[in-house]
Amino acid sequence: MKNIPVAGPWITQKEIDYVTDAVSNAWYGDANMFHDRFERAFASYVGTKYAITLPSCTSAIHLSLLALNIGPGDEVIVPDATWIASAAPINYVGATPVFADVDPKTWCIDAKSFEQNITKKTKAIIPVDLYGNMPDMNELTAVAKKHGIVIIEDAAEAIGSLYKGKKAGSFGKTGVFSFHGSKTLTTGEGGMLVTDDEALYKRILFLRDHGRQPGDRLFWNTEVAYKYKMSSMQAALGLAQLERIEELLAKKIEIFNWYKEELANCSEFELNFQSPETRNTYWMVTVILKESSGLNKEDVITELKKRHVDCRPFFYPLSSLPAYSHLTSAQQAQIKNTVSKRLGNYGINLPSALNLTKEQVQYACAQLKEVAAIATTAVTT
Repeated sequence: MKNIPVAGPWITQKEIDYVTDAVSNAWYGDANMFHDRFERAFASYVGTKYAITLPSCTSAIHLSLLALNIGPGDEVIVPDATWIASAAPINYVGATPVFADVDPKTWCIDAKSFEQNITKKTKAIIPVDLYGNMPDMNELTAVAKKHGIVIIEDAAEAIGSLYKGKKAGSFGKTGVFSFHGSKTLTTGEGGMLVTDDEALYKRILFLRDHGRQPGDRLFWNTEVAYKYKMSSMQAALGLAQLERIEELLAKKIEIFNWYKEELANCSEFELNFQSPETRNTYWMVTVILKESSGLNKEDVITELKKRHVDCRPFFYPLSSLPAYSHLTSAQQAQIKNTVSKRLGNYGINLPSALNLTKEQVQYACAQLKEVAAIATTAVTT
């Protein structure tokens, strides 16, 4: 049995042709030809005025915080259940991350927990559209507006997801995306920042290019800033993928529906949720093991790997990571954030690569059910 991958892209001749064009022609006066096309098309797709290509989603969050003048003495609220890339840029600028709990259904930041964690130092919130799902943006926006807090929407995993018909990434002062090799739309490594704010857009362009004003004198730097750019080959790959985005999203949804069908009668597993107000694009198909089953997440992942089914753990709560153990906010979150803790203890990402076949999903589900049955029997005896 060939190994069934947990993540991976869907590349066609279109992508190969676009990248070949970039390698051949995107030089000299045409060096930005694919950047320009990709940015215009992406902004149009998300529904924002501006888009900026970047080397990662992490750099997009970093530039957002810098452009919003967030720094030492400030606090930024993030969901406890997410990858560290959502929070690390807060440390880059010298601010303090504060970890809010997540909703038990959507697995995205909970508006009540967000409000409970607000202090006089809170300047921003970074809600994460986890695994392709979306939080209740109406509630989050209302709380943020009430307290004068800016939203940086982390849509790294949620291109094409919808909340009440509006695209993921379009709800905040900025929206940020990842094009890592595991993502639905990939450039290998890469990211995008979107915004409707012209002044913010110009400030971020300045900060990403070593503190130079676009069109200003060559090598004339007025601030020490950053080198955050995407290559023309990456932009070409991203443009080709974007032109196929609905096809890619349809495949993700199809893969989820295969899992839903295979696991329909398994009470020991909880799958990704989708509310009537959202379109979940299921970047990762995830199961939450029922606490009563007695199953150990790590043991299940290890056993499935032996059976050629590649899985990965649901994100451990940020507050539980050694990287944040010194923070008072993390110590408090470990006590308060019971939902994030449960998900971290019992969540498993199943194979979700775009090249999966139905037969592979059926095999993965059969192995999952068998491993669960063996483990459950062992516990009860």
